[in-house]
Amino acid sequence: MKRIWEAVLSLMLWGLSWLHFLIAVPVLILLAIFLDPRKHDYLQRGLCRRIVFFSGAKVVVQQDPGFDPQRTSFFMVNHVNLFDPFVLYCAIPQLVRGWELESHFRIPVYGWLMKRFGNVPVPDVRAPKDLKRLWRMTQEAINGGVSLIIFPEARRTRDGHIGEFEDGGFRLAQQLGVPIVPVSLVGAFQHLRTGQWLLRPGTITVVLHATIETKGLTKDDLPALKARVREQIAAPVEAWLTIQESLHAQVKRD
Repeated sequence: MKRIWEAVLSLMLWGLSWLHFLIAVPVLILLAIFLDPRKHDYLQRGLCRRIVFFSGAKVVVQQDPGFDPQRTSFFMVNHVNLFDPFVLYCAIPQLVRGWELESHFRIPVYGWLMKRFGNVPVPDVRAPKDLKRLWRMTQEAINGGVSLIIFPEARRTRDGHIGEFEDGGFRLAQQLGVPIVPVSLVGAFQHLRTGQWLLRPGTITVVLHATIETKGLTKDDLPALKARVREQIAAPVEAWLTIQESLHAQVKRD
């Protein structure tokens, strides 16, 4: 009976969130044709909040005292499921866009919208000329006061744990002198697991850790920087997973 109820509830939540998405996105596309998307950023945030809400998730934000909301930064985040960008757009108190695979920009309508909104395409094939373009477009975004969301794992987790980080974002942060904000998505794995379709209502906590300065760092500092960021992101996620495993074991015993 519980599984039937979970399936029915998930179908309802998927229907509500996608219905809102399909109604609101054409409006944003129309506005983007005539206006700079920055002019209606509040409408985009409202769309994201409602999509997350209708999917059954409540977003709670925790800011470390060392987090500087005034600094244009790279927000390095663990990647959990397809709702991550919507959750982050609700939680980060800045104008923010993201690195996104270049292949996504070839999707009809969606690709044009992402380009218009200012997302930065990450080349599928990392040829030198493509990496130079990524470097240039990233610098243009930062110089324009746009912070960028980067998923350093470059893939969604399958077990809830934090995977290995790729080097690209850290190299650019060091070369451009862009500060890094580690961000932990806690509880998102319970809400939706990649490879499954059930939505489980609950709370997603977005932890904005202290801003990390990168100016003055050298290439030799990158391994330590990457390890530091990964450790900070992983700490609250792993603590949450440990609690969930204990609760699950207790339920099985009872």
